[in-house]
Amino acid sequence: MPRRLLTPFQKFVQLESLSGILLAGATIVALIWANSAFSGSYDALLNFQIGFESDFFSLKKPLVLWVNDGLMAIFFFLIGLEIKREVLLGELNTLKKALFPFFGALGGMSIPVILFVVLNEVPETSRAWGIPMATDIAFSLAILKALGDRVPLALKLFLTAFAIVDDIGAVLVIAIFYSSSLQLDLLVYALLLIGVITFFSLKVYYSKYLNLFIGIIAWLLFLKAGVHPTLAGILMAFAVPVHRKIKGSGFIEQLEKLTAKISLNSNPNSTLLTLKQIANINQLEDLTARYQSPLQHSENKLHGWVAYFIIPVFALINAGVAFSSNVAIEWGLVKNLSICLVLGNSIGISTIVLLAQKFKLVQVPRSIKPLHIIGVSFIAGVGFTMSIFIATLAFIDAPLYIASAKIGVLIGSVISGTIGASILYIAGTKYREQAIVK
Repeated sequence: MPRRLLTPFQKFVQLESLSGILLAGATIVALIWANSAFSGSYDALLNFQIGFESDFFSLKKPLVLWVNDGLMAIFFFLIGLEIKREVLLGELNTLKKALFPFFGALGGMSIPVILFVVLNEVPETSRAWGIPMATDIAFSLAILKALGDRVPLALKLFLTAFAIVDDIGAVLVIAIFYSSSLQLDLLVYALLLIGVITFFSLKVYYSKYLNLFIGIIAWLLFLKAGVHPTLAGILMAFAVPVHRKIKGSGFIEQLEKLTAKISLNSNPNSTLLTLKQIANINQLEDLTARYQSPLQHSENKLHGWVAYFIIPVFALINAGVAFSSNVAIEWGLVKNLSICLVLGNSIGISTIVLLAQKFKLVQVPRSIKPLHIIGVSFIAGVGFTMSIFIATLAFIDAPLYIASAKIGVLIGSVISGTIGASILYIAGTKYREQAIVK
């Protein structure tokens, strides 16, 4: 495959891999902080109140909720952009392409849930069933990145597409099962607002500033309606156009004309630009903006912020579990979540994908062997970010179980990642040997 076709995906993997490293670092810092002599300052940071109150309107929340409800809305907006791109133009744009990751996601979502329902014996923890069904793409790709050329590129593509399908399932689960009591009128207003701005952006005129303003209003309406406000982020992503306003040939033609004008109006002995040059450069900026896909531009701009700031901050705020004797741990929940992340994903994904391959329902790339599928199915059990996020929603009315759920997610993710990396290392050795022979 030509290098120019690999570069965008390679950049994505590199970005997500570094995000996984930062995520691990933030998790370690949070755990040390929460169990140190300075744990009081950690709790104070989480519960620091930010916002405002008036006689007519109140929006005041602790920092932990601003991160989980606010910053994570941007994270979900980026997920929405990725889903839209993959469905329209990427690895999910045809039935044949989508079936391979779809069967993987089906196994990765259903079997962990079924296994948890079977194992759970405490009624109060039954709402945790959705926690082990999510895969953390940053951590997962970081593991694959660390294995280098031992892992075929097709396997990284599968994991990325699988995680996106998995995210769609997780978003639907959050929307349907983990939202509080609904105020239907506010929800209807929010959906109408998003529908109108989507039609306007796609058919009339797209303005990122107008969309941002409408997105904030929709976020507030979702919040007050009792639906988790991060869902406003993923819905607003579908209001961002994917098509460019100007095609390649027209762009090049106008670019050549502008370049000629800039050269004609330039003064090599002057430090400052002339008024004509400034006008030409402004036209060039407008031309460049019209040539870029708004969806791709937004995705590229946000990816760094999400990978290097939002996800590490989320981990720092949410991963600090205190292991002191004062904290009651529901070890049954810890055990069940760990088992579901490790065995639920590995058994579910590998069994369903390999069966689908056997019955010729999917076409698996030649470079991906059965051992690769088994290894990556274990890595899919690394459910850190989304799993912890669902845990905070599942036990929003029973915070005593949140610490137990987080411990279960941490233990299960570490075990899954370690087993998966070991299997892929072994499979990768054989993969490299075959490549050398060829």
